[in-house]
Amino acid sequence: MTYSHEVERMCPIAKGPNHGPAPIPEEGRWVKAYQISDISGLTHGVGWCAPQQGACKLTLNVKNGIIEEALVETLGCSGMTHSAAMAAEILPKKTLLEALNTDLVCDAINVAMRELFLQIVYGRTQTAFSEDGLPIGAGLEDLGKGLRSQIGTIFSTAKKGVRYMEMAEGYILSLAVDNNDEVIGYKFVRLGKMLEDIRHGKDPKEAYEKNIGTYGRYDGAPKYIDPREE
Repeated sequence: MTYSHEVERMCPIAKGPNHGPAPIPEEGRWVKAYQISDISGLTHGVGWCAPQQGACKLTLNVKNGIIEEALVETLGCSGMTHSAAMAAEILPKKTLLEALNTDLVCDAINVAMRELFLQIVYGRTQTAFSEDGLPIGAGLEDLGKGLRSQIGTIFSTAKKGVRYMEMAEGYILSLAVDNNDEVIGYKFVRLGKMLEDIRHGKDPKEAYEKNIGTYGRYDGAPKYIDPREE
């Protein structure tokens, strides 16, 4: 190690007490993190690209510094979905520090990784106070039934008002409107469950009808509209 002339001329001063880093909560324990292998937890990060055209929600389950599980959910950019496929292959088995310094293909995914890293190394994880954390595979619990991301897609204009197109429950088939032309409910189909039933051999028409539901004051409404056609 090279020191400047000014430092070389200085006399040594003994260092006072060194208590190490402050402990952070990790999976039901208080841990003083000295190295990356000291880090464990499950948490999420949300990222966006430079033109803010799309966003990514990244979920990682980290055990002893190693990424054991990754869930990559994307929104708003078709290219990002393909980037997510590559990132999901890249992430597992890497250390948290490796992942932070790896090109995860898409700006939004890289930003999500950065935001997640900040939370997990400061002990701000979903599992901070859960003894032994969550098992590998817990990330799938964030998905809706049929293992499909929960999505909200709502469009509106000043002239024509709002159109619900997709909610957490599923794909919106029609909106119920009252006499004041205000939305009072909707009918939806659970896409994830419907496709799961079809994959398991159920007739598509039967699967479709089985997974239709309603929300709000849908039944008996004065008027119904197709949010994509009317």
